[in-house]
Amino acid sequence: MNKSLRFIAVLLKMKLSHMMVFRISFFGGFFVDSSLFLLQLLMFNAIYSQVDSIGEWSKGQMLIFVGTFSLLNAINMTVYFFGVNGIPSKIKSGDFDHYLTKPINPLLRLTFENINLGSAPLVLFSIGIVIYGMSVQGGSASPAACLLYVIFILLMALLYYDMEVLIRTLPFFVISTDSIEQLECAMFDLCMKIPGVVFKGIFKLIFYFILPYGIMATIPAQIITESISPVGIIYAAIVVILFTVLALRFWKFGLRHYKSASS
Repeated sequence: MNKSLRFIAVLLKMKLSHMMVFRISFFGGFFVDSSLFLLQLLMFNAIYSQVDSIGEWSKGQMLIFVGTFSLLNAINMTVYFFGVNGIPSKIKSGDFDHYLTKPINPLLRLTFENINLGSAPLVLFSIGIVIYGMSVQGGSASPAACLLYVIFILLMALLYYDMEVLIRTLPFFVISTDSIEQLECAMFDLCMKIPGVVFKGIFKLIFYFILPYGIMATIPAQIITESISPVGIIYAAIVVILFTVLALRFWKFGLRHYKSASS
């Protein structure tokens, strides 16, 4: 564990030094993502000017939902997205061989080698949206609810990571995953705009069980507004555990079947 932490610290130092060379692009990710969620806030403000609720969710709850999804996206963009997203190209080009020759877990290095601190301010921006949503909701969360919210933000960030790893492990077996990644983007974009409580029937099955993007922001938002049952909390925790185990095992399975593209 200490070795891995020291390795991550070295990667972070190297990445920061590299980003300082290109100062103009340092906060590029922050401005792009914050603009995206600001537009979403404007959209919901326009909608709630005409209706009182969406699927029994008030304006305050929806703002908390948007802030929560923004927070998960901020963690993703800051910590592991740019590293994990490069896995398919490295497998197809043969550059993945380089990671197998090093005395460090290849998934660990791929995950943290492209940390993007330029997106870190989006974390504070997202927390601000959540706080604003709580004020609109007209109440304050209990300390227990706040603590559980933080725990599930971390768990849902892990689930987000699991889904990205699962999809980007497929190039071990197929030539191209472009279509699958486009589907992932479409599913994520849909669940970013619609809370999971709105889904019914087959859509509930898809976004709560098969592709659990629907619970990522919904469950934490329900926790901090204290509108979820203990069963829902337990279910969400079980989903995270199952998908984490699946992602790690699928990754190891992919490694065993990897054939160097450079040989």
